[in-house]
Amino acid sequence: MPKLILASSSPRRSELLASLGLEFSIVPSTVPEPAYNGETPADYGKKLAMAKATSVALEVPEGLVIGADTIVVLDGQVLGKPQDPAEAREMLTRLSGQTHTVYTGIAVVDAKTREIAAETVETQVTFRSLSKEEIDDYVASGEPLDKAGAYGIQRLGGLLVSRINGCYFNVVGLPLSALDRLLKRFDYAILLQRRDNH
Repeated sequence: MPKLILASSSPRRSELLASLGLEFSIVPSTVPEPAYNGETPADYGKKLAMAKATSVALEVPEGLVIGADTIVVLDGQVLGKPQDPAEAREMLTRLSGQTHTVYTGIAVVDAKTREIAAETVETQVTFRSLSKEEIDDYVASGEPLDKAGAYGIQRLGGLLVSRINGCYFNVVGLPLSALDRLLKRFDYAILLQRRDNH
């Protein structure tokens, strides 16, 4: 089986990949994010993931490079990572009591052949109504500042969510079922790989 390379410095993505019992290396992509040119959020997420995976695939001689990018969209507007606590507070206030969509573009590139497989997964996330004090307390935790949409569902941010419709791991940042589907296109089966390693 070819080796796996994660083109991301996200600790959440590496934790999810490690949870599958797979061996992989991390080579963070340094490519600038391509400009948003009016694509749908799904297409934009896929474009970002492909750009990340492709840039790392050009740096390594072989292996399957995994790129991913997560976007939070509310009422047609993309909510990126907040620049400061004030912007995080503003985003969380907008998300309070609303349903938004999380899109994760995921791409796998064979570094040797340059073959690409990519898709976007989407999940609807509903926040409960939050008080100003709850928002202030969450922002004070520091958790929202490096996350798209100013929250992370896998830790304290899970307290803000009343319901999700779709893949939970997509909201964390790496939809595992989609990853398995894409890797199989390169004859890499996660379950088979685990069996062979044990």
